Amino acid sequence: MPRFTPQNAAEAAEIIARAAAGNQPLEIIAGASKRALGRPVASNDVLDISALRGIISYEPAELVLSVHAATPMSEIEAALSEHQQMLAFEPPDWRGLLGSGGEPTLGGVVACNQSGPRRVRAGAARDYFLGFSAINGWGESWKAGGKVVKNVTGYDMSKLQAGAFGTLSVLTEITLKVMPKPQTATTILLPSLAGEVAIALLSQALNTPYEISGAAHLPAVVARRSGVAAAAQGGAVTALRLEGHAPSVAFRVEAAEVLLGRGERLDAAQSAQFWREVGEVSPLLPAEGRVIWRLCPTPSAAPEVLQGISGAFASAEAYYDWGGGLIWLSLDAAAAGPDAGAAAVRGAMARAGGHATLIAAPAALRTAVPVFTPLPGPLEALARRVKQSFDLRGILNPGRIQEGH
Repeated sequence: MPRFTPQNAAEAAEIIARAAAGNQPLEIIAGASKRALGRPVASNDVLDISALRGIISYEPAELVLSVHAATPMSEIEAALSEHQQMLAFEPPDWRGLLGSGGEPTLGGVVACNQSGPRRVRAGAARDYFLGFSAINGWGESWKAGGKVVKNVTGYDMSKLQAGAFGTLSVLTEITLKVMPKPQTATTILLPSLAGEVAIALLSQALNTPYEISGAAHLPAVVARRSGVAAAAQGGAVTALRLEGHAPSVAFRVEAAEVLLGRGERLDAAQSAQFWREVGEVSPLLPAEGRVIWRLCPTPSAAPEVLQGISGAFASAEAYYDWGGGLIWLSLDAAAAGPDAGAAAVRGAMARAGGHATLIAAPAALRTAVPVFTPLPGPLEALARRVKQSFDLRGILNPGRIQEGH
């Protein structure tokens, strides 16, 4: 398997231009921690941009960070922590979920629009993506956006590149908005609520003025696997996180409990561990012999979706995040069958509204089964035209999202 390792963006552009001229597809990697996310790439050649790393500029007072795309997340988090700042969208580490090694990079996080539990309040990765430099499928270098939140530079290309899985362009530089770290955090654990009751309570909590920054529900069988003792006591747990300055958090926690009910409180350290587990899908791991789906339904319909799937698969295990707007679902691979349970999962989602993504499964399954929810004809045609406008010959991560593009 030929492997190209450019030392800078200019070399990467030359390699891509040669590949385009020869109709030679390329698999794009940096840290390779998300290589098993999406469909297997239809290419034997690898463009490894891991040398394109390092912080270009960091202006804490302006809340702006610019880095080379292959900069490790550990390096970014360390730099931000020195100034008590963070990436507000809370990108999770999915190496355990995907069974991968490597080192997560910011480019991979942005390319996959990877966002954690705080997304329910703070927004997704794409909402903090201010600008970038990239290389398209012809080997042409281009850039979009800038270093300010409000800028007039034409189309919002950042939103298009975030979540494109490297199929439109190869990101080489990224500029993000960062945010101050909250001074403290408290999580309220409400015990033993049924799914429908829990989702209704989470929706109620998110509609209060108490600035809930995490809203999850773990059924008993899932909660028992938590490394946080208070969450693993045996029953289901419904979790609400509140963050900010200590006096404000204390007031809002008390007010939330008066409205929603008293629960056990996790301190800042326990909260960090609990929500890290939720974001990393730890309660459903290890995933050996199982397939894991990520479902994004209408929150109010989430219990109905899960009930329908559980009726088809007795092996189903799941929990809710984002106030019910995200369901993590684990199925026994043998029971799920040759389609990994796709017919039942997507059937339930079609009735309720939303989409389902097959996240963790063997490569053969991720080749045979559509990983992402198939698009209706007109949207599929639009997606192909967008792909062709950036990568006419289809050489960048071909097949990563859908067969053929």
